[in-house]
Amino acid sequence: MPLAPTHRAPAALRPRQDADLGARLAASAVAADGVHRSTADVVGWLAERGRAHAFRVDRIPFAALDGWSFEPGTGNLRHRTGRFFTVEGLHVRQEGEPLGDGPAAQWNQPIIVQPEVGILGILAKEFDGVLHFLMQAKMEPGNPNLLQLSPTVQATRSNYTGAHRGSAVRYLEYFTGPRRGRVLADSLQSEHGSWFHRKSNRNMVVEVTGDVPLHEDFVWLTLGQINALLHRDNTVNMDSRTVLSCLPPARGPLAHAVLGDTELLSWITGERSRHHVRARRVPLAGLPGWTRDEHAVSHDEGRYFQVIAVDVRAGNREVSGWSQPLFAPVGRGVTAFLRREFGGVAHLLVHARVEGGFLDTVELGPSLQCTPGNHAHLPPEQRPRFLDAVLNAPAGAIRYEAVHAEEGGRFYHAESRYLIVDADEDTAPADPPPGYAWVTPAQLSALARHGHYLNVQARTLLACVNALPGDE
Repeated sequence: MPLAPTHRAPAALRPRQDADLGARLAASAVAADGVHRSTADVVGWLAERGRAHAFRVDRIPFAALDGWSFEPGTGNLRHRTGRFFTVEGLHVRQEGEPLGDGPAAQWNQPIIVQPEVGILGILAKEFDGVLHFLMQAKMEPGNPNLLQLSPTVQATRSNYTGAHRGSAVRYLEYFTGPRRGRVLADSLQSEHGSWFHRKSNRNMVVEVTGDVPLHEDFVWLTLGQINALLHRDNTVNMDSRTVLSCLPPARGPLAHAVLGDTELLSWITGERSRHHVRARRVPLAGLPGWTRDEHAVSHDEGRYFQVIAVDVRAGNREVSGWSQPLFAPVGRGVTAFLRREFGGVAHLLVHARVEGGFLDTVELGPSLQCTPGNHAHLPPEQRPRFLDAVLNAPAGAIRYEAVHAEEGGRFYHAESRYLIVDADEDTAPADPPPGYAWVTPAQLSALARHGHYLNVQARTLLACVNALPGDE
């Protein structure tokens, strides 16, 4: 017999865009102080949280690592549980069109292999009608000053599934459980393509309306307060910066740009198509150009980075003590966007970068991203493009400058000097070299709402651009 018809209410339609979010973010961005703590107090609060816990990080020989060892045969550095991550070798070979000022046609390097998606999540909540964001004073062993402002949740899958056998990750339920709030941003973003093999994190901002118990290591801050703190060296950590870059811009996007949005997407697709990259994991043992001793795996010419081991004591972490490998760069990096106005509209010069660990071959990076010391032995014409324009920029051309650390959970004292520098036709022509393009900050923000378009350094600088007043 025929089934009785079912009567269901028609699906409710809703706006495709969150029309009021930009205005709410703009109101938060101009709020210089929050309802719970003034901006001036935040630095003192961070110092107080540092004094409240016992933190210590010591470099140790590899033989003193607890639970980590070099695997027989491959020499890969691995934890006895098979969890967390491994340090392996990577052979990268580029084929296709000439590389211009890009990396070498082929190279070998150690690489971090961590085939899991972590969660970087920030809770948002209105107080007195103004959006505030829940930030954490979190210790990371690789941070130069150990304690920095972290997202509400900063956890690998090994962390939040309990592989470390430590305490539960606070506030995790807002990002993994049944929906407890309104999602303001959610995308998969790459980690450092030069040091991670195809690693992604889920970058999320979730707004809640109910009561949120406040732990003493957390603080509610407005976007204006966070933007002010982005001007301080080593205060807002990398994971916070990348999550914040995924929010839509507080100021409305301008309607015109040097490249239309479809042209920009076509240019990115073309860059990805013309670079053919073969990145193959190989044993760490016997990796050409690299040597292992008791304390480090190092490049034979003393460049790039080392793999080292550390012992960690941290009073406020899910686990109070552990040891682990870290990547330690040789020298401080320089990372910059060159900026020009065309028709009164601010544009930033992006570079279609090839990095061995990228999932999709090419992501957009800053105009300049390098460690100058790695190229000091080269003649000027072989050094990274725009290096001199950035290093020799007059003080009046520098719109933004701060030193920020990279991901402190895997990298030891990895710092870069981040800059936004005004350029002219002589230093950065309107018709850029191959592999470069002029785009607006609003176009970058639109791309950051999707995964694997902007590398982590470009996302840091985008967060810094959004922290500037004016027409950025």
